Amino acid sequence: MYAVFISGGKQYRVKAGQFLHVAKIERETGAEVVFDQVLLVGEGDAVKIGAPYIQGGKVTAVIEDHGREDKIRIIKMRRRKHYMRRMGHRQWYTKVRIKEIQAA
Repeated sequence: MYAVFISGGKQYRVKAGQFLHVAKIERETGAEVVFDQVLLVGEGDAVKIGAPYIQGGKVTAVIEDHGREDKIRIIKMRRRKHYMRRMGHRQWYTKVRIKEIQAA
């Protein structure tokens, strides 16, 4: 069984037991999180699509870890103007393990 849900403005397709990095969730490690904005639940050929969400559908996950992604480098440059600016960014994430998927 798999599901598509929304968290932090992004959509994720997951299966039970899968590990996933989502946008940072302000909870302690080991806490249980319920994602209730489930867009789609499927098992084999049987697919259930919400309008926009599945009524009573939820994905339960356990928080495993918090951390930061790899650094991405941003460079701005204006040619022939003697201007160059370098910046970097590391996005915070929460690593979750998908525990259970429930359809309606």
